Amino acid sequence: MLLVSGLSAAAPPIFVLNSLDADVSVIDPVTWREVKRLPTGKEPHHLYMTPDEKSLIVANALSDSLTFIDPHTAEIQRTVSGIMDPYQLQFSPDMKWLVTAGNRLQHVDLYRWDGNELTLAKRVPTGKTPSHIFVDSKSTVAYVSMQDSDELVAIDLARQEIRWRMRTGPLPADIYLTPDDKTLLVGLTGSDGVDVVDVSYPKVPRFLRRIKTGDGAHAFRSAGDHRYVYLSNRVGNTISKIDLNSLAVVDTYLAPGGPDCMEVMAGGRYLLATSRWIKRLTIIDTQTKEVRQVKVGKSPHGVWTLDHAATR
Repeated sequence: MLLVSGLSAAAPPIFVLNSLDADVSVIDPVTWREVKRLPTGKEPHHLYMTPDEKSLIVANALSDSLTFIDPHTAEIQRTVSGIMDPYQLQFSPDMKWLVTAGNRLQHVDLYRWDGNELTLAKRVPTGKTPSHIFVDSKSTVAYVSMQDSDELVAIDLARQEIRWRMRTGPLPADIYLTPDDKTLLVGLTGSDGVDVVDVSYPKVPRFLRRIKTGDGAHAFRSAGDHRYVYLSNRVGNTISKIDLNSLAVVDTYLAPGGPDCMEVMAGGRYLLATSRWIKRLTIIDTQTKEVRQVKVGKSPHGVWTLDHAATR
């Protein structure tokens, strides 16, 4: 039975956000063709799955809304309005919190999640341009980068307040917390590397060093094995593979067209990256380094599929 017209049987679709087209491309991972488009609100940038993987949530920054999509059938389930400026979003592992970054309105919102409905618990004023979020494994702290004030903040979820604030390198974007919750990696889009921060002491974060990766260091995606993490270098048109033990770059992949958000397919061999500047989804075979591309919409940003490797 076909899940979507044109989509191969038993193959979960791949979803790519087209920020400037205000829609989502649905890609068949067998034929590697776009089979349909789903309309969203204005300027969708990031997406995230519900903890039960029953819905894929698209954050529509300029429409102040969330679009829920069935990850199996690629059908829109519902739209939730009144979510102010959701640029980026992440669930806490305990499924109790959804955290959203209000990129243009300079706040972070903490929503309680009961498995179906969202209730705003607190709107936390931050620095300039909150960008990306990572919640620790214990669901106690949300780390958020401040893109235009070159800062990193830690928000205590129980107290719903900022625990600490520290300076970073230029234009901090995505952040990644190691599985032991001790080390935070911060991609510096205004530079060519990653800040490494020790967050094992709750009240006193410590800058450790900077890892050189490539120009426009931007977004992270775990390889799914607790050993490696990928980082897209948007200006350098490469993706770096970082060893979480040595905190060093151990491999580099070519990714033409301004690589941005990434996804790792189940099994870990295939790495997907949105090529922001050329309207393409890039597929990289991490064993052979072969690259192929699929045409999508304008300014593709987030990418996700149900058939994915572990995210942490």
